[in-house]
Amino acid sequence: MIHQKPGKPTPANAQYGSIRVYEWGPLSGDKVLLVHGISTSCITLTKLANGLVRDKGCRVMLFDLFGRGFSDNPADLPHDARLYTTQVLMALASSPDLAWTGPGALRLIGYSLGGGIAVHFATAFPHLVSSLVLLAPSGLIRPESLGPMARAAFALDMIPARLLTWLTARRLRRPIRASGKRRRKLPAASSTTTTTTTSTTSDLLAAALPETTTRTTDDSSSSSSSDGDGDSENNTPRARTLEQRVLRQVQQQLAQHAGFVAAFMSCIRHAPLMGQEAAWARLAARAPGTTAIILGAADELIDPEAYARDALPLAGGAANVRWRLVPGGHDFPMSFARETLAEIYAAWGW
Repeated sequence: MIHQKPGKPTPANAQYGSIRVYEWGPLSGDKVLLVHGISTSCITLTKLANGLVRDKGCRVMLFDLFGRGFSDNPADLPHDARLYTTQVLMALASSPDLAWTGPGALRLIGYSLGGGIAVHFATAFPHLVSSLVLLAPSGLIRPESLGPMARAAFALDMIPARLLTWLTARRLRRPIRASGKRRRKLPAASSTTTTTTTSTTSDLLAAALPETTTRTTDDSSSSSSSDGDGDSENNTPRARTLEQRVLRQVQQQLAQHAGFVAAFMSCIRHAPLMGQEAAWARLAARAPGTTAIILGAADELIDPEAYARDALPLAGGAANVRWRLVPGGHDFPMSFARETLAEIYAAWGW
């Protein structure tokens, strides 16, 4: 395991390979763990993390999920909720300076796939998590929105592994523009030709990847909470470089991380993206006011209206869960970081 403060990384051992963990902020601050999404490293959450340190003096921790960034991919294991819950525990235990466990030890923020992981972690270890914030969380994405052929391609191995790996890598190389429009429901496939299979596989990847976006005209006028490194309040061109850095890192992962594509494909099959009603229902046992769900009003993947119908009742209803919308699409933690932080602070009574 590699635990890195801003500056020099120090190596440590991990049974599942190397994990890159970042921790910084005042030692006496509130501890906040942030978990990122499916196709990127924890770079997507640096604006939020730096804002928490700068604005509220928090102690923050981020880490790269297995197969992303600088973390290894344990290729012999399915990338499911069990694996990632274990990885969260390993990241927490890696801190050389502070104990991140104990009653109410930390506040947990999960984004996209990280939100689905956070649901499982918070319900498995409720005594550790004093507050849970879910940003555009996965878990209840409706399978029918992806189309039957696309689902079958991954679930039933209808595409040869080598072809699927090539298709996945090709799709990941293409930046996906967050249009601010809802994704259309995919039509059912009428044939099983190679052309149809290739198309629907790309559609599935498009559904899974909207966090790797470029900013649209609608988003370009937003005020970021920071620049690419979270150190400035000015809305300058430099303040919009984080999204470009995310895109570059996806390209670097494809070129240099041998486990990235395999980890991504395993997540599509096994990670808590869909069908997680049982896990979400356990959120209702959390104390009222300790769970917040924040969605992008123009999210291309997580439909706020559908989640209000599907997720809110499972989690205990409006009396139990703080439910808020912010501007932007699925990449709102980057493109509307200031608004996202404001909602997080309000949820915590700050």
